[in-house]
This record gives sequence, C-alpha cells and structure tokens, in this order.
Amino acid sequence: MTIKITDAVVAAYILNSTLVVPKLDSRSYWKDQSNFSDIFDVDWFISYLSKDVNIVKKLSMIDGKFFTPYRTRIPRKCDLECYESRVLPLLEKKKVVLLTKYDYRLSNNLDMDLQKLRCRANYHALRYTDPIREMGKRLVERMRMKSDRYIALHLRYEADMLAFSGCYFGGGDRERRELEQIRTQWETLPKRDPDTERRVGRCPLTPEEVGLFLRALGYGEDVHIYVASGEVYGGEDALLPLKELFPNFHSKDSLATKEELAPFASYSSHMAALDFIVSNESNVFVTNNNGNMAKMLTGTRRYYGYRPTIRPNSKKLYRLFLDRGNLTWEEFASQVRTHQIGFTGRPNESTPGDGQFHEDPTACICEDSNNQIQSHNQSEPSNHTAQERHSHGSKLEIIAQEQLTNKAHNVSSTQCNRNQNGTRAELPVRNSFNAGHGGGEECHPANS
Repeated sequence: MTIKITDAVVAAYILNSTLVVPKLDSRSYWKDQSNFSDIFDVDWFISYLSKDVNIVKKLSMIDGKFFTPYRTRIPRKCDLECYESRVLPLLEKKKVVLLTKYDYRLSNNLDMDLQKLRCRANYHALRYTDPIREMGKRLVERMRMKSDRYIALHLRYEADMLAFSGCYFGGGDRERRELEQIRTQWETLPKRDPDTERRVGRCPLTPEEVGLFLRALGYGEDVHIYVASGEVYGGEDALLPLKELFPNFHSKDSLATKEELAPFASYSSHMAALDFIVSNESNVFVTNNNGNMAKMLTGTRRYYGYRPTIRPNSKKLYRLFLDRGNLTWEEFASQVRTHQIGFTGRPNESTPGDGQFHEDPTACICEDSNNQIQSHNQSEPSNHTAQERHSHGSKLEIIAQEQLTNKAHNVSSTQCNRNQNGTRAELPVRNSFNAGHGGGEECHPANS
C-alpha cells in the first residue's frame, strides 16, 4: 500500500498534476473497507507535501466543469520518459486520468531528486492516524515490559499469501484444494510449479522452519518474539513448533484485550499498521517472506538509523531444510550460518534487485567522512525481491487531475540537515519550509 501511494506522489510530480487522495481497494481477498483517512492522517499528508505536489481529497472542477476520470493502466516499472509519453498526453486530452492496479508502476531507477521525493512521501508525509499510533505505542511498551530486547517476526503465512506463492507446504490434498480455490481470484495469475518456486527461493518459510532458522543463528529459547501476522494457515497446529522453540511468543492478541483491539480488528490494514509499528521498534526484525511489508520495514529501519533486519537466504536454505533429517543439529546450524553470510542484517549489506530502493533508500541517506555507504555494485546479491496484508491482487486507484495552475518544479538543489553527531540527511529543498511541518526534516545518518 505505502509503496503505491509514495509512487503516486512522484508520478503526480512528474506529470505536474494534481493528485486526488488515493482510493484503496475494497474488493481484495481481505475485503477491507478502509479509506485512506482511516489509516493515515490525510491532512498531514496533504500539508506536508504541499510544496511538492498539489493534493486534494476529491475531484475538483476544471474550468467550471466536472470530468469523469479516464481509466487506464500503465506498464510496470514505468520511468519518467514512460509517464511523459504515455500518461501526459492522456492527461492533457482527458483532463482527469485514473491509473488502475497501481502496483509497481513506477521504476526504481529514477533521478536522485525524485528518489528523495519518494522518501519525503513515505518516511514523513505518510503518518498513521492518532488511534493507530497510540495503540501501536501501547503494544511496544508492553513488549518492553516483557523484555528490554525483542525480535519481531513478520510471519506471512496467511492463506492468500500461500496461495499466491504457488508453493506447496506439506498439507496434502486438502491444502492443494484450498489454496487452488483461493488462487482462482487472480484471473491472470500464471500456473506455478511448487518445486521450482521453492528451488529459486520464492516460498515463504513455514513457522517451524523460521523457528529452526532462528535457533540455528544462535537465538535461544529465552528470547522474546513478537509475531506480526494475520490468521495463520493451519492455525495453532501450524504455530505449535515455533512456540515450542520460542515459548516467549507474543502477538497483538496476547498483548492487548479484545476491547482494545475492537476498533481495528475488522480491518486488515489497521491490524497490519499495528504490526508495522511494533516490528519497526524491535531490536531485530526477521521476515519469512519477500513481501512489501518486509521491504518497507527494512527500508524504514535503514532510513531512521541502522537496526538489523534478517532475511532468510531461501534459495540456499530450501535444500538444507529438505536434508535436515540427515544432518546433526551442529551440522545443520553451521550450514545455516554459512548460507546466511550477507543476509544477517549488518549495516553494510545492501539489497540490489527489483525492490532495492524500498529496502535500501541510499539516495536519501548522506555519507560522512567516517561512515561510507557501500555501493550497490560492491554488495552481495540478494534473493529478496511492499506493508500489505492484502497486497496480492489489490488495485490502488490513482487519480491525476490536470493542474489548475502550472507550478514550476525546483528540486535541483538539496539541503543536508546535520544531527549532533555530524551525520546528514540529504533531501529536496522546498521553496519554503512550512512551520506546520515541525521546522524541517529529520536527520538520517549513514548506516554504521
């Protein structure tokens, strides 16, 4: 969700157009009826970006007329030239354009200033509503009461995730029937071979595999784990092996009462937002998947100062899990640690690939004389390829409206704000800073 929204802001900037607050999809698997303003502080969003992009809550009149949005879909990873050649002529002709299924419709490879605008939109303008932030803070405080340090595990093991992956998880004919039924909701989803998907590292680890993985890395049974997930496929039976390995197992449901969660429980996006907050505050973040929430959390934890994120090297681990019955524990653990070299969450590990900007927003993090950010070309390759419980098959609709006035863009210069340690965050300069934004940007040191 947040990837799509931040990309929409940049697209509106490229087109020099007015952006209508994005409409969230209510027809996805999760049937979440939330509006943008139910999840994010819409007034803050509009105000914070006001010097960059004109954003309105609803369509306005143009020359005294209302225009019906012209629906269109653009190619994935569309770059600046693509928007200017494909969308701009439509916008000039139709006045209002609605971009449907807006997922990964903006290239990761953009000019530095456009990347910085992405960071402004994602890390500053998108702020959860007060009820979500307050409940998230409460959950974090309760985790800290359990233990000063904790691991957050993003366990994407809901039925829709497993169905979309095309993988097989050992549940026999019943699993195959149930997941295949769910797969029918995506009309264009290609047929996938489960063995191939697992071999190339596209299958999420099972709860048991995650538990064994963490124990092999040296995390003992006394470690406290916050599990961020929806309804796990297989229920308690699927979770039991993980709980046996890590008895200090916590979740939203164990930390809060039903009454406290009642305002959020009917909305998957609200519950995901709570998980995002608690996961972001963890000492170590671990993911079993390559989804958008994992990408965004990885990027956020880099942007606001290094905190480790551990991504399983699934491409190498899959064979190890198949063979673990033939290995001693010491052999298994040693091989896990070997395969995880380059995937242990160290600050100089970058993650090149399709999602590199969202996972590693280096364009928005300044270097200083003591801490140099490693270039993408020097880093180890990653098998990691969004925050969304309902990301698969979701259709965020973006409406761009022709500007009523032509606002000149000027982000060619940049400003670096220093913190007390002398590290800097380099961001696009606005024409003027709005006092309502708190007097300027936060600092984002290079990873150290």
